Amino acid sequence: MAENKRMDKKVIIGAAVLAAAVVMMAAGFFLFREKPVEGSKAIVIEVVDNEQKTVTYNVKTDAEYLRQAMEEAEGLEFSGAESEYGMMVDTVNGITADYNVNGAYWSFYVNGGYCNYGIDTQPVQDGDTFRIEYTPAQ
Repeated sequence: MAENKRMDKKVIIGAAVLAAAVVMMAAGFFLFREKPVEGSKAIVIEVVDNEQKTVTYNVKTDAEYLRQAMEEAEGLEFSGAESEYGMMVDTVNGITADYNVNGAYWSFYVNGGYCNYGIDTQPVQDGDTFRIEYTPAQ
């Protein structure tokens, strides 16, 4: 009977030690886990309107493509027609550029060069600077 009491004590002590270890591991996980961030990429989106006024948006994003980053840019508004090639932007921040009406359009640049893709397929890399510029008819 004395042996059973000793075994019971060992089991109880072992269970308590195991429970304490689990609690400590859980506390360590919550204290030292990677903290969520706004986005892993920091980019700049500049909009130059029809009066050559520039508005700059600093965006922290995990977006893969420009359109997603534009949607995340606080205060940036844009719209256009959806096509099989993606969105064809005709309005940015309330200013419409309609090539069929006045020959104007919105041109897109990345890091000083013309974008080779539409906004739905233009990749976004950390440190990129995008420029959306109202381009009047020539």
